[in-house]
Amino acid sequence: MELSPGCTSFLKYLRFEKRNSAHTLTSYTTDLSQFQEFLFKSYELKNPEDALHVMIRSWLIDLTETKLDPSSINRKIACLRSFYKFLMREQRIKKNPMLKVRILKTPKRLPHFVRDSEMIPMLDNTSQPQDHNDWRAYLILELLYGTGMRLSELTGLKESAINFRDQTLKVLGKRNKERVIPFAPSLADVIKAYIKSRNREIEKQDHGFLIVTDSGEQLYPMLVNRIIKKILKNFSSVEKKSPHVLRHTYATHLLDKGAEINAVKELLGHSSLAATQVYTHNSMEKLKKAYDQAHPKA
Repeated sequence: MELSPGCTSFLKYLRFEKRNSAHTLTSYTTDLSQFQEFLFKSYELKNPEDALHVMIRSWLIDLTETKLDPSSINRKIACLRSFYKFLMREQRIKKNPMLKVRILKTPKRLPHFVRDSEMIPMLDNTSQPQDHNDWRAYLILELLYGTGMRLSELTGLKESAINFRDQTLKVLGKRNKERVIPFAPSLADVIKAYIKSRNREIEKQDHGFLIVTDSGEQLYPMLVNRIIKKILKNFSSVEKKSPHVLRHTYATHLLDKGAEINAVKELLGHSSLAATQVYTHNSMEKLKKAYDQAHPKA
């Protein structure tokens, strides 16, 4: 079913004015499509712009009954909140049907991360790279753990953004916010070795991206996911195996070693300190465990 004019205008607004990431746009497109299909099947209503509060509640109840994760439902609620807020501002509707809708309670979950006792051997024991594929996998692992960058920042990283003299790199984060991240001398060596291997084996393209596919095109998220999943499967006992786990690991290890939380916030590119504070819980759990194991009164 084709999206309604209101939905289409909203997605254009997110893309061109809010400059939301491709991931957010994909998620919101899916949410609006599902909501529109539900309205048509349940109420023969074609345009979400005309939905009433009771219809939205009905959809959320339906999602809950399908055992969808509360966090996923909350994302859909966030999508609809933004959508109807946009419609109100554009004067396409007179009343916001989302005003009385509340988010669902979700259990507190600590971010998954690889313990340093596993992370260092993972980096040291990765087989010596032999070709472009090996160097690419090794560089992806080193970059994600060595800089804490997001998946979208990794795939969009330009070779011109690497400053070997200052040992820093520039990434384009959420809402096109640029930030500079320092990196270790050992990572500089890996980057240079990868570039040498890439230039020798892969046909040069004009796009300027640092890490490329076998055909020389821009790196894409699914390939990174496959590479990281394979590495973590071989070396780590962590339950969730994704690129984002390495970002969590980067932040947790920095805080464990005494890094100031505001500095970690800037390194991660978080807009608020609250987003960074979740990693302090990982560090606190580690301290509690040490206390339980060592203190006579524990």
